[in-house]
Amino acid sequence: MTAFAENDLISDGSDVLIVLDERKRWLAKVISGQQFHCHKGFFDFDQIIGKPFGTKVKTNKSVYLTIYDPIPSDFLKQISHSSQIIYTKDAGSILMNGGIKPGIRVIEAGTGSGALTSILATYVGSEGHVYTYENREDAINTAKKNLSRIGVESIVSMKLKDVSTGFEEKNVDAIVLDLGDPEIVIPHAYESLKYGGIITIFIPTYNQIERVLTKLLEFSFDDIKAHELIKRDIQLKPHAIRPNTRMIGHTGYLIFARKAFREVE
Repeated sequence: MTAFAENDLISDGSDVLIVLDERKRWLAKVISGQQFHCHKGFFDFDQIIGKPFGTKVKTNKSVYLTIYDPIPSDFLKQISHSSQIIYTKDAGSILMNGGIKPGIRVIEAGTGSGALTSILATYVGSEGHVYTYENREDAINTAKKNLSRIGVESIVSMKLKDVSTGFEEKNVDAIVLDLGDPEIVIPHAYESLKYGGIITIFIPTYNQIERVLTKLLEFSFDDIKAHELIKRDIQLKPHAIRPNTRMIGHTGYLIFARKAFREVE
């Protein structure tokens, strides 16, 4: 008999990803005594409590659904949003190239629905912290619900403020800007970022790249890089494997730069 660790088992209160196929999948919270309903029928949550993640459960219409432990990208795709949501391809690059790691302090400007905020909080962990700024109250309210749903609200400080007036934190490890005019905020980012820290800027147009680059150079940022990511999934059918006809093309451009130390001459 296979032995399972406690966190490998579905419990009352667990967040789960319920998968029918590639397109039909749902996030749900397991609550004893309640049911999950979809167009393929329903099942009792009590049927899966105590079972390992990866379990298949049969609905009352004899359709099998698979129950998984959700990962950050699952939450990113499923959470409610009141503004443009960032794609996983871009979020992954921000984590890897933006220096996001456990225990660091990060400023985010442009909370939106909290999608990227939740990813940042997940990766900095309980020893780190995310300070996120947003000037729209409706977006803040949506983000609060999403962060609470994912369980990272204690790692995030949310601030309803126009960042064109500056940030409150100093000597942070990383800054992420997702704003309409990020070049206006770069001087404030310079003041709040530690030497060697990384600023990440997500922008949708080429025109903005020129303006951002000019401002980064003005404030002695170094090691500046920019890229765009194009994602095309592969259709996985035996004897007919090929690229999907649909793909995620342009979503935005990512710019990364480090705050360099300059000796005063």
